[in-house]
Formats: sequence, C-alpha cells, structure tokens
Amino acid sequence: MQNTGCFELLEEPAADFPANDLESLIHSQLRLMGEDPARDGLLQTPARVAKSLRFLTSGYGEDPKRTVNGAIFDHDLEQMVLVRGIEFYSLCEHHMLPFFGKCHLAYLPAGKVIGLSKLARLVEIFARRLQVQERMTAEIAKALSELIPNHGVGVVVEAQHLCMKMRGIQKQSGDTITSALLGKFRDDHRTRLEFLTLIQSRDK
Repeated sequence: MQNTGCFELLEEPAADFPANDLESLIHSQLRLMGEDPARDGLLQTPARVAKSLRFLTSGYGEDPKRTVNGAIFDHDLEQMVLVRGIEFYSLCEHHMLPFFGKCHLAYLPAGKVIGLSKLARLVEIFARRLQVQERMTAEIAKALSELIPNHGVGVVVEAQHLCMKMRGIQKQSGDTITSALLGKFRDDHRTRLEFLTLIQSRDK
C-alpha cells in the first residue's frame, strides 16, 4: 500500500477485484440466505450487485492529489470559502448498510484557492469506501488541509444510518453529526462561530 500522508491509495484497489469472483460470492450468499439464484428474478442479481459494489467502493482507487491536480489557483482571498450541503452516500463498515446525508466544509485560504467542484469530489472519494462517519469526517478535513495552503479547515457531516433504522435499535428519527476542525477553526472562537452560524443559516 502506498502511503502519502493522509492519502492511502491501494496499489491494487479493493474495488477492482475480478467481477467473476465477486459475482460468485454473491451467488453463494443468495443460496446461504435460502434463495434460489437460478430463479428469473435473481439471474442477473450477482452481476448487478457486483457492479453496484464496485461503484460504491470506487474511492479506494482514487488519489485526492490527482483529483484536484490543475484546480488549485493563486489568489489573495482571505475570507472563508464554504461549500455546504454536499450530498453523499456511503456504506457503514460494520454492516455494509448505507449511511447518507450532507457534508459542509470550509477553509481559510493562504495564497491559493481550490476549484469548488473539487471540494465535492473530495467528499465523494472518502464516502465511496467502507466507512464510519467519524473517520470519514476527519479524513476529508485532513485531506483538504494537506491539499492546499490554508489557515484552517472545518468539516461538519450530518447523516442518517440505516444500520440504526433497519436493524438493531430501529429508531427512525435522529441524525448523527460529526465535526473536524483544524487551525483557526479549532483555535479561534470567531472563525469557528462564523462557520457554524453559516451552516445553521441554510434554508430548511
């Protein structure tokens, strides 16, 4: 495995295992669940599920540095850059059930800015892995902090977890909120307050 700071890129991404191997595993899973993989409705299910899993875990094979390459620009902007409400879908690593929601992220530039669409792509890279929300939030913040000169980074993630709604405690209400604050977002009260106020002021 190649280790590049907070970026871990698999030399052979887990999402790229041979399709036939994954389809075979899913075929066996259907049988173990008591289903008949040969019935009409399930004939194409192993192939469909394999394709879906490769897509949902495609973040393992993506390098954030390559993703933002060419989208970092010189700029003397000193004000906070904030993108809020970035939708994401991920898979819980404990049960491989979806969790989904919105990510809000901001940074204080230090001579350079990053293309806004690349911020959404950064969220996508870390969401498309088996995750826990707490780690995903920290990974996004650390990656952004390492990608661009800055005076601070703030990330807040709000999500709903189907492992809580469909199984276990089976409670349908309540979001999980996690945050990662670096630099002035952590150390400066006014910066932190501005960030949190701007997030909370969004339209319901």
